[in-house]
Amino acid sequence: MHIVVSIKQVPDTKNVRIDPETHTLVRQGVESIINPFDLFAVEAALRVKDANGARVTAITMGPPQASEALRDTLALGVDDAVLLSDRAFAGSDTWATSTALSAAVRKMGDVDLIFCGKQAIDGDTAQVGPEMATLLDLPYATFVKKIELLDGGYIKAARQTDEGTEVWKLPLPALITVIKEIGEPRVPSFRHKMRARKTEIPVWGAVDLGLKPESIGLCGSFTQVVRVFSPPRRSGRVLIQGTVEEQVEKLFQVLKESRVPGL
Repeated sequence: MHIVVSIKQVPDTKNVRIDPETHTLVRQGVESIINPFDLFAVEAALRVKDANGARVTAITMGPPQASEALRDTLALGVDDAVLLSDRAFAGSDTWATSTALSAAVRKMGDVDLIFCGKQAIDGDTAQVGPEMATLLDLPYATFVKKIELLDGGYIKAARQTDEGTEVWKLPLPALITVIKEIGEPRVPSFRHKMRARKTEIPVWGAVDLGLKPESIGLCGSFTQVVRVFSPPRRSGRVLIQGTVEEQVEKLFQVLKESRVPGL
């Protein structure tokens, strides 16, 4: 069995800054991490590997430094890694990103199961996983908290919904996006860390994937980010202290002085 896990390198949320001129995220000199939700996807893939002897390949699309995120997955026990990096990918929205990732999966050719985190913390769209499944014409389940491989080439997935839990049975190959309940990510081992340092990570560009310029990057994106900005700092805050009764009375007076309708 061959499992692919898709990850993304994102800015550490503690260090997010906005360029005041371009209104875009400042990535230069900002520490990057693996998208936290993707670590659960890596753990899900490794658990299947531990139980069934599968081979796990991690893929990501990004600049050359994104290879460090892939090395982090190798240190966790992932077998192989592939970096999709090309200036032609710049400006990709979720659809263009999914196009490149799907092309990479097709190039691998023997993929039985794909894992993704439920969403990325920088975009919060939760679109890439389902879009990859659509482009690859695969069945998929989202927000999965438990999986079980079944005989006959099927997977049982328990997915979290607003109403409770749904249990789906999907034929393989399939794509699964997972939530944190799938299992706590493991810590890297020394042996895997040493292997990760020495592993040569192949880099695939648009030509390697057989992609046309109009299908990737800005040209292949249906959406474009016009501006990213931090909300302005609010002023005029009031700290209310005292007993519950005193706080209620003070809050009432503050709201009344603010001319809140109905008071």
